[in-house]
Amino acid sequence: MAPKQSAAAANAMRWNGSPGHYEVWYLSVTDPASRVGAWIRYTMVAPLPGTGEPATCSLWLMAMDPENPAANPGRKANFPIEQLHADADPFRLRIADAELSDQGMRGAFEDVAWDLKWTSRVAPAGHVHPFLERAKIAKTVLVLPHPDLEVSGTITLPQRTLELDRALGGQAHLWGSKHALRWAWVHCNDFTTEAGEARPGDFVDGVSVFVPRLGREMGPNSPIVGRFGGRDFRSIGPLRVIRNPSRFALTSWAFEAIDGDRRIVGEVDAGREDLVGVTYHDPDGELRYCYNSEVASIRLGIYERDRGDYRGWRQVDALVAPGRAHFEYAQREPVEGLTLHVR
Repeated sequence: MAPKQSAAAANAMRWNGSPGHYEVWYLSVTDPASRVGAWIRYTMVAPLPGTGEPATCSLWLMAMDPENPAANPGRKANFPIEQLHADADPFRLRIADAELSDQGMRGAFEDVAWDLKWTSRVAPAGHVHPFLERAKIAKTVLVLPHPDLEVSGTITLPQRTLELDRALGGQAHLWGSKHALRWAWVHCNDFTTEAGEARPGDFVDGVSVFVPRLGREMGPNSPIVGRFGGRDFRSIGPLRVIRNPSRFALTSWAFEAIDGDRRIVGEVDAGREDLVGVTYHDPDGELRYCYNSEVASIRLGIYERDRGDYRGWRQVDALVAPGRAHFEYAQREPVEGLTLHVR
């Protein structure tokens, strides 16, 4: 299990000024009043010398309105790397006039803006086992400084302003030298029981990746973290992530994960019309095409080991989040027929 760390340590910038590095901080949140989901990113990329590209930093804002998906905005503003500034403790990140801290974020560009404060309800969690990070086997490291947030404030979109009042979301930080070949990701901290009872403090966040190894595509490797019923769930061991079953596609992901005497089984669904397409740039100049929805749905079964049952597991809980889960699918080529909102 990864050692505990503070939110400031989890969010601290890892870039040391060298080429061949990218880094991302993002918030994903769904507003219960409007049912609109938002995805706000602060990013940087330092290309390798052979690409001929300078290091840059960027601000992104994407939103998904299930009532009017044709108008979903995707915005990105690029800045010289000199406009990126970071402090470690207390954590503070600035890109141009935008800021991000462990208490919230604010910024504006073009026709979008955000001014958000939040309360963090659980401790940070990490997806990459310390051995894999130390050995530099993982080309990307993902941590959750704030897996379970209550977010309040405003998000200004081209044709409306969202007034968030303790909307639920999560804030993540990732860095590395290379994106995976293809992957699926999910986050949710807005669960209820099937009877509609809220489950504050419960969350799941997982990713399933295919990576290049010795000229072949290897995977899926599927680390899953969460918290259920007041107990942390960490399925991130080097052998465990290989064994966790996973099948994903553009609009769906079915996965399982085991941590000790507990097992979770998840099903994620996203409407094709709700996907916002964006382009990721690797330090070596290669591209990945990502399709994201902050208004996806998830169903999660929680099981405990039961040696008296021939199946070996007994279901103890079922959690659902229709339209309140955050999902992403990515691959090496753009998906035909889907708009790329950010190139």
